[in-house]
Amino acid sequence: MKKYFFLLIAILALSAQEVSAREMSVASPNGRIVAVVEDQAGLMISVRLDGVALMAPSPIGLTLADGTTIGRNGALGFARKSVVVDDTDAPFYRQRHIKTTANQLDLKMKGGFGLQVRAYDEGVSYRFYTTRKGETIIKNEIAEYDFGSDAKAWLAYSTNKEKPFAMAFQNTYDETPLAQAQDVPAFLPVTIQKDGCAGAKVTLLESDLRQYPGMFVVPTPNPSQGEGSLNTPSDATYNAYQTPLPSGGVGGGLKAVFAPYPKKMDYYKWRGMSYVAETEDFIAKSKGPRTYPWRVFAVSEKDTEMPVNDLVYTLASPNEIGKTDWIKPGKVAWDWWNDWNLRGVSFKAGINTDTYKYYIDFAARFGLQYIVLDEGWYDSSKGDIMNPIADVDLTALISYGREKGVDVVLWTVFNVLDEHLDEACRKYSEMGVKGFKVDFLDRNDQTAVEMAERIARHCAQYKLFLDYHGFYSPTGLNRTFPNVLNYEGVFGMEECRWAKKETDMPRYDVTFPFMRGMAGNVDFTPGAMRNGTRSNWVECYENPVSMGTRCHQAACYVLHDSPFTMLCDAPTNYELEPDYTKFIAEIPVVWDETRVLQGEMGKYIVVARRLGDTWYVGGQTSWDARTVSLPLDFLAEGSYFVTSLTDGVNAGHNAEDYRFDRQVLGKGDTLSIAMASGGGFVLRIGKATVVEHL
Repeated sequence: MKKYFFLLIAILALSAQEVSAREMSVASPNGRIVAVVEDQAGLMISVRLDGVALMAPSPIGLTLADGTTIGRNGALGFARKSVVVDDTDAPFYRQRHIKTTANQLDLKMKGGFGLQVRAYDEGVSYRFYTTRKGETIIKNEIAEYDFGSDAKAWLAYSTNKEKPFAMAFQNTYDETPLAQAQDVPAFLPVTIQKDGCAGAKVTLLESDLRQYPGMFVVPTPNPSQGEGSLNTPSDATYNAYQTPLPSGGVGGGLKAVFAPYPKKMDYYKWRGMSYVAETEDFIAKSKGPRTYPWRVFAVSEKDTEMPVNDLVYTLASPNEIGKTDWIKPGKVAWDWWNDWNLRGVSFKAGINTDTYKYYIDFAARFGLQYIVLDEGWYDSSKGDIMNPIADVDLTALISYGREKGVDVVLWTVFNVLDEHLDEACRKYSEMGVKGFKVDFLDRNDQTAVEMAERIARHCAQYKLFLDYHGFYSPTGLNRTFPNVLNYEGVFGMEECRWAKKETDMPRYDVTFPFMRGMAGNVDFTPGAMRNGTRSNWVECYENPVSMGTRCHQAACYVLHDSPFTMLCDAPTNYELEPDYTKFIAEIPVVWDETRVLQGEMGKYIVVARRLGDTWYVGGQTSWDARTVSLPLDFLAEGSYFVTSLTDGVNAGHNAEDYRFDRQVLGKGDTLSIAMASGGGFVLRIGKATVVEHL
């Protein structure tokens, strides 16, 4: 990170002042977004856009283990207003540099607690903090957000209805009237759209999640339905946290619920993966002064504003690992998705040295920086991370890769790495391994969050980067620990190995960049070479097929914030089409600038990214074919070579059909690009003074 400035300038009130009113507000720098805090029977917060309520007054607070509720019964003491400016370089993010400005309201409360509320032009955030010196045990956090029962919601529900806090944070979105939302916890982010606000959307996220569980939300009942209408999950740990709201609580909104603090852990036999076997009757504990996670309400009047909202990143704690020049983002030849499915080779393909040497050769040929040894390189059933299986000569592979300019990344399970943290980091960093792909956390209670941070901190000491799988949506950890390059927490390409025909992945593909993309980097693992139309897609675990066209897949490399991204298919499939493979392999993974040019959530998206003087533009559509008119007005003056990878004329029948075109264009030109059903496109736009070859 080249520089970091965090300025806290008190310009609205230079000294603390006693609060006399029961209502305080803070407005965004442009004055359009206002957060209002009320201290009536309980602490309430609301969000307004141009005077219209996006979120009505909603109860917030903390319930302590001794029964005290922070935020109830005249909690406020005094307040201070200030301006917060965050001006920082952002390594491995969607743009090189970020500057944000907020007006902040800092409310001191009784009992050694306080509340900070910030209003940005892009939304509102708030967090509690404590100045207490002893142990603090949080029994529950109160948060019931009143968006109104007439609102529409996009919700990704837990896939484990019996134990909703134990799952991989991977599901499609239910686009539904909020009043008809399922009575199942949904994980963040969640997007809400209200009538009467000119189409504005509010996306609920969290940032700076540390020593605390992540947030889920459940629908609150409409007042006319009554409490008995909810069919809550049977998990006792979920039901235990249905704490009554302060008087004045509302119905028809979203209520926060949290995984309780683990009391006892146990192990599944396969993979040595740990799970929560017994829980405490509280959600979090800590010692001494601390801040709690930011609750973020990102406000978007246009869908194109959503993927480039930076609040999660900017609200996170700054870099704690120092220099980042040792971290090398890049592309990866991946084994698991293609099931080690090589063809035409002289050896038995599988988890063995010969196969991985072939992956290294492929990576070297096309300029990929890494290969991943996914599950199977050590005995997962024993959790034996310290010893590769006999068929894998890891030392030889690392040496062979070094000769070819290709480095090695190793897969493992979160708790397995954590239980061998220092010895594994020391051994594999000394061997020349560059990082770990860490999988199957599958929870976000406080101890899970602490494990993720502990691994990130320790790996940084050994100059190892990380790719977090089976993981919750990002909360800004990659700002605090930039060696965490990527996160799953997405309904990604792996789903194509076992999805059903009715699964609508193209629609999801043009939904999650707006919502999940707002939270941070995403490891979708694209690159399928077998592609299916809506009518002829088939489920195939051993030789999987993507939903949508080849160009839909290629566009992922431009659309996604993904500094460590996979080529998921078999090397021998890519080698049959070297021009196409070279094109996608050369798409950068880090950028100077990102713009969303067009799009509508759930329908289509067009994104432009710049690195130096070269632009890449990627587009995708749902199963609905469409033609986009794309002005090149984002370019500087001059002539440009435009290389177009677009759906072929027969892509609606054969999803693998594509074509390359090349022309010289400029700022005043407009392209008309047809996308087939489930289609996409990629443009590479470089200065005409540079000679390009496919």
